[in-house]
Amino acid sequence: MMSMTGKRRRASAKGAIVMAATIAASGSAFAQQIVVQGNSRIDPDTVRSYVVGVSPEEGRRNLIASGMFSDVRVSHSGGRIVVSVRENNTINRVFFEGNKKVEKATLEGIIESKSRGPYSQAQVNSDLERIREVYRRAGRGSAKVSVRTVDLPNGRVDVVYTVDEGDKTGIKEIKFVGNQAYSDGRLKDLMTLSEMNLLSFVKTSDVYDPDRLANDLDLIRRYYLKNGYADFRIASADSRYDDAAGGWIVTITVEEGQQYRVGAVSVDSRIPGVDGTVLRDELRTGVGDVYNAEDVEKTLTGVTTSVARSGHPFAQVRPTGERDRATGTVALGYIVEDGPKVYIERINVRGNTRTRDYVVRRELDLTEGDAYNRVLVDRAERRLNGLGFFKKVRFSNEPGSAPDRVVVNIDVEDQPTGSFSVAGGYSTADGIIGEVSVSESNFLGRGQYVRLAGTAGQYTRGVDFSFTEPYFLGYRMAAGFDVFNKYSDQTRYSRYVTDVVGGQIRLGLPITEDFGITLRYSIYNTDLKIPNTLKRPYNDCSFPIPGYTKTYDPGTILNGRNVGGLAQYPNCAYDGEASIALKEAVGSTLTSLAGVTLAYSTLDNLQLPRNGFYGEIKPEYAGIGGDSKFFRVTGEARYYKELYEDVVGFVKFQGGHVQPTEGNSLRVTDQFFLGPSLVRGFAPNGIGPRDVGSGDARSNAIGGTTYVGASVEVQFPIWGLPRDLGLKGAVFADAGTLFGYKGRRAFDVNGDGFINGTSPLGACNFSAGSIGVEPECVNVRDKATIRSSVGASILWNSPLGPIRFDYAYALSKDEGQKVFGADGTYFGKVGKDQTQAFRFSGGSRF
Repeated sequence: MMSMTGKRRRASAKGAIVMAATIAASGSAFAQQIVVQGNSRIDPDTVRSYVVGVSPEEGRRNLIASGMFSDVRVSHSGGRIVVSVRENNTINRVFFEGNKKVEKATLEGIIESKSRGPYSQAQVNSDLERIREVYRRAGRGSAKVSVRTVDLPNGRVDVVYTVDEGDKTGIKEIKFVGNQAYSDGRLKDLMTLSEMNLLSFVKTSDVYDPDRLANDLDLIRRYYLKNGYADFRIASADSRYDDAAGGWIVTITVEEGQQYRVGAVSVDSRIPGVDGTVLRDELRTGVGDVYNAEDVEKTLTGVTTSVARSGHPFAQVRPTGERDRATGTVALGYIVEDGPKVYIERINVRGNTRTRDYVVRRELDLTEGDAYNRVLVDRAERRLNGLGFFKKVRFSNEPGSAPDRVVVNIDVEDQPTGSFSVAGGYSTADGIIGEVSVSESNFLGRGQYVRLAGTAGQYTRGVDFSFTEPYFLGYRMAAGFDVFNKYSDQTRYSRYVTDVVGGQIRLGLPITEDFGITLRYSIYNTDLKIPNTLKRPYNDCSFPIPGYTKTYDPGTILNGRNVGGLAQYPNCAYDGEASIALKEAVGSTLTSLAGVTLAYSTLDNLQLPRNGFYGEIKPEYAGIGGDSKFFRVTGEARYYKELYEDVVGFVKFQGGHVQPTEGNSLRVTDQFFLGPSLVRGFAPNGIGPRDVGSGDARSNAIGGTTYVGASVEVQFPIWGLPRDLGLKGAVFADAGTLFGYKGRRAFDVNGDGFINGTSPLGACNFSAGSIGVEPECVNVRDKATIRSSVGASILWNSPLGPIRFDYAYALSKDEGQKVFGADGTYFGKVGKDQTQAFRFSGGSRF
């Protein structure tokens, strides 16, 4: 006997079948009552599929939205639904005319009208606005865009977009509202965007880009938080294109609040076994310091890492801050407590079309299976943003497969990282010089840095290749190598030319965020030559120039020696003869050198520092094979302090010493040759020991083993000029000295076992009158005189590269020694320092 429940189920199933059949029959009948008119290429059933089962008005809207028709009418006629359509043409091809500043591929990527798609006037109108927006972002806000169609058979058309790009229209003005602590100029300096000016024809930073603006706003926010303004916020950022002004007007409204100092600092550990007092070693914030959000971030990272190493991977460090507006202080606290035991189930890297996954992942101190820690994730995000490989970096989380699992998503957007540059410039040291270089900071998406550059100029030429792997063997160590060849003509300041060929391998070890060590090994060959031509007769005492240099007849005996064929001295010396010490260094010298660089930096900006300290020391040893045998150490320290807004003062100390490790003398090329790099106002090689017996004491610097120097400089904006022109002024004072020649002083040039007719152990004879031929010894003037100067500079951080012009006046120098003839006649001074009041250096990138 069937139960009532079974009957109900059968009745229900039967009813469903009948209803479905009824609906199908009615649908079929309804479909047969729809008449389609006006279609030629589109199937009637396709048209009916948009109308069946809906009201006539909704069916019309559906057909219009399909993009296949330019006009649709739906009406009733004799119990039937009549659908009259006018088909859109089909796009054959899309063309662009007049586009020079924006590539065709870029325009094709943003329009919706595509080849073999339906032509829609509404869609074309939208494309026109999209193209105009692309040009506005490219700095061509006045660009005009029009469209036309070319009719083809079978309802096809070509769509042609014509662009009149017009002149460049960038950011006309950047305005700040509400800023009191920092001027508009200071805040503009923080931004990567800039206003249009006379240099707009060569720069691109004045092109409005909303993404770059968003990044600039974050830079401004971080700057305020770094300098004590804990309440700071950006109230609004309005950007509008002004047709009358011919550019963008950007208005940024800020609320600064007051500046805070740190009133108290505490570490509260709520984890058993973790001593808060021990963790104070990781603090970067101290009582009395100006509140600095970056120091708080570094403290969070340091404390988190320290606690994790002690066996508490889930520990969380939470900062607290109690502001006291009355005293302008903030009490900082760092609470260390156990967090939820959440593990990272998976890390997804998305959006990287070029950069390899591992390049992104290696910036994380976390991996799959590790305890999730927000502080370490934030640090990874900062690192990725700092690489310069990506236009955007965004971290997000989503739940994992279990409550204690989390999935970390890293969304990035690659940006171009390669560059080709042509550089040109002039300096008093190298003359007119040009450079062509190709570099890539994300080589093959592996995060490696590669650079190839070639230089050519009046007095120098060369080529160098560099490669750097920032994560050597999977560790945070930067390993790389350099290969180079450089030719340098020093004859304007000395009497030789050099051609150096070599290479270097290096390994950088970051010990802390402020301190790092770089290990280096270099091997290079220096080929030194002394020109000896009619124009540059710098060695004609040893190798007489036929028809120019006066020589003795063969067989001439002087002071018991055969000097036949040698040039007469001092006649040959007065045309610029090189020192005998330089002549001894002629030829190839192989140097095999190992060194280390210890560097410490707290600079706020590596390119244009305003505050902070930088110091480095470089000990080096040459003698692992090769010809050079010495130990050398050099060092430098710089301290920067912003005295007033945009007025930056800094002091610099430098020094060095080189000591032979075999014997008592150094090759002349292994000693220090200094000039304006130590004390401005002096020529290259213009300071230090000189050979005053060569007949050319002006140019015959022979180097020294010890130097010390100090500089004080104040840089300031040039008032009355637009700040973004990048022009600054400076005043400076330098002081320093170079001394301690340790090269050989006697040479048997003729190979006769005698030095100017005396025993090799005897004293050198410097008297040209009594010798008659070139001396075989070096008469060294070596004074530890303090050289000093004062001067002024103009600095231009131009879009074409940094340019600097110095004018210096020497206050103190080595005046040289007086020379008298046998009869007491005064001939002048020899061995004095060589000055150079004007010094210009610069370069360009375009």
